[in-house]
Amino acid sequence: MSIQIHKVNESRIDEVDFDNLVFGHTFSDHMFQVAYRNGQWNQPEIVPFGKIEVYPSLSCLHYGQSIFEGLKAFRSVDGSINIFRLDKHIARMKNSCERMCIPTVDDELFREAVTSLVSLDRNWIPKARGSSLYIRPFIFASEDYIGVRVSEKYEFFVLTGPVSTYFKEGLSPVKLMTSEGYVRAVRGGLGEAKTAANYAASLLPAMVAQKRGFSQVLWLDALEGKYIDEVGTMNIAFIKDGALITPPLEGTILPGVTRDSVIQLAKKKGMRVEERRISIDEVMESVKEGSMTEVFGTGTAAVISPVGEIYHNGETVKINNFETGPFAKMFYDEITGIQYGEKEDTFGWITNIR
Repeated sequence: MSIQIHKVNESRIDEVDFDNLVFGHTFSDHMFQVAYRNGQWNQPEIVPFGKIEVYPSLSCLHYGQSIFEGLKAFRSVDGSINIFRLDKHIARMKNSCERMCIPTVDDELFREAVTSLVSLDRNWIPKARGSSLYIRPFIFASEDYIGVRVSEKYEFFVLTGPVSTYFKEGLSPVKLMTSEGYVRAVRGGLGEAKTAANYAASLLPAMVAQKRGFSQVLWLDALEGKYIDEVGTMNIAFIKDGALITPPLEGTILPGVTRDSVIQLAKKKGMRVEERRISIDEVMESVKEGSMTEVFGTGTAAVISPVGEIYHNGETVKINNFETGPFAKMFYDEITGIQYGEKEDTFGWITNIR
């Protein structure tokens, strides 16, 4: 079914200060929407960005049946548009749908929704290096009903908006503290789904961490409080004895697209890659003895975020003299080089729009 497009009468783009973008505060002229009714997705549309009208009895407001994705489009050096790893995001959202009992979206509809919307609002893609157009697809249960059961109605939207760096530190190192008794997810729970509940669970610990001068929480496993899961908004990776180590996908952490990209790049460069459980004690001791030389987060929003300090149980270790390490810089340069069309896309990660 072709997408019906209803354009704005007048663009808001002249109101935007592209030199001072704040992540998540600015949205482009249009949005994609389609409703799920009677067992199928109905007529898809692109309409002017604006308010939506819902009842206070909206089922997702009461029972949290909602999921989302986050990906980016970049202004390539040749003037075209590069969307990074669209197919991987489509696949991950399908997995989230299945976990949350939400009807899946046909791959081609998802792809057409994103590419059509980005193409229409291409002027909103920032030109500055380090900036991009953030793309936020999401689905929520929209039945006007208060009762604990799977909804029969859903809405699928895609929003876009120009963004700069996610962390104010940019590629400079951030400080993390462990979760200190708080838990985020257990095996068999929602940890591997990109659903609102996961992020709601992280808000209080993140607020506590930020009040104490840390950027994010380093989550430990919920059963033993010993093994590292991920950071609040990103996966985590370690360089120890020249090897790349990252926690395995065992149901408690999000299968990050940037995480996967780093793993593929590391293998291509001949690095040893270990997807294994790693304890906070191993990390603290390895940093102190010098065998662990780098720690960095991986995620769509920040790409690579070096970690310069970790606090755990009253003890602090400083990594690489609180400087960005060579591996973090290399992975950042490789990924962003592909995103901006500066490096060859040998993995087939780019969806290009002319």
